[in-house]
Amino acid sequence: MSFSEFETIKIEKAIAAFMEKRRPPISIRSKLDFGYRLSGQSVELLEIRPQWNNPEIILKHAFAKTTYVRSQRVWKIFWMRADLKWHRYDPVPEVKSIEKFLEVVNQDQYSCFFG
Repeated sequence: MSFSEFETIKIEKAIAAFMEKRRPPISIRSKLDFGYRLSGQSVELLEIRPQWNNPEIILKHAFAKTTYVRSQRVWKIFWMRADLKWHRYDPVPEVKSIEKFLEVVNQDQYSCFFG
């Protein structure tokens, strides 16, 4: 089941505030930018950049993911490892709000999200 219209608006508002802080300067956004994708009960944060050998191709790589578990009322946090699979973010495996998820990603205590 996907997010309700109200939930989607709340999520997009929280992500907009996060992006305001984390996005690179406008002058380099054509080379590196951040975005997001909503899919079912999940939110993925994306790194957006042109392909190194063909700048016409724009690549979007997810680097952080949270999935809302409605029955538990928690957001589970995942990070993308080098094996290109999602792994639970063990320092903080779950939080109670989308804002808290974005705070965990922003702090990046173990350099899993931004290297």
